[in-house]
Amino acid sequence: MSAKQSVWDGLNPHLIARFWAVKYDGSATGDGGTVRAPLSEAQLDVTLNWQSPFENMTLDAKAPAITAMFQNGMADSALNSMRKVFGDSEGMVSQFEGLTGITKLNSTQIFYGMPPIKIQCTAIFRAWADAMWEVEEPFNQLMEWALPKALADNFASPAEGANILLPSKAPTPIAMLYKGRTFKPLVIEQISQPLASPIDKDGKFMQLIVPMTLCSLTAIDREDWRGYQSI
Repeated sequence: MSAKQSVWDGLNPHLIARFWAVKYDGSATGDGGTVRAPLSEAQLDVTLNWQSPFENMTLDAKAPAITAMFQNGMADSALNSMRKVFGDSEGMVSQFEGLTGITKLNSTQIFYGMPPIKIQCTAIFRAWADAMWEVEEPFNQLMEWALPKALADNFASPAEGANILLPSKAPTPIAMLYKGRTFKPLVIEQISQPLASPIDKDGKFMQLIVPMTLCSLTAIDREDWRGYQSI
């Protein structure tokens, strides 16, 4: 596959990210060749959703204003509010001072799942000899992978069979090899083109600093993570 890239002679190859098109199972398709670019500010984010299913079932959550008065020792103010519930027994209200309804049991966290991982990065393209090949072509290829392959003008006709309900073609998944780690399949969730970047006399960009957000197709588990560590 041909590589679209700027010239980065002398730079450690591990610092240059490689992108290529893949199928949903991660196998290469050859669509568009490869794009190579060094990255800056690259960061992988994994969000894990842990929640306490009982956190809103305590008295603190049900009646926060009243329990706050108890905990802060505002017994006189709370007494008027709670007398109908607890009666008029002397000392009934003051015994709640400094206490809370939270326990280890009702604060136990439960794993509720996770969204796909996200990789925030910035790809750097700059031209030494050929702005089209070193900057324009690599960026255009990334943009083509990010965009839908085709959007239908309208619903397909019945004669087109299975395409009648889904007439358009989704964007292309990609893979990224960076610092010896291969992440695939990914999708480009966000990509920016800084239009104020410098150009040559023909209007072609001589440099592009391209922020991107890449996202895995699914949530991952430990086996997926081990698969990324191909170094």
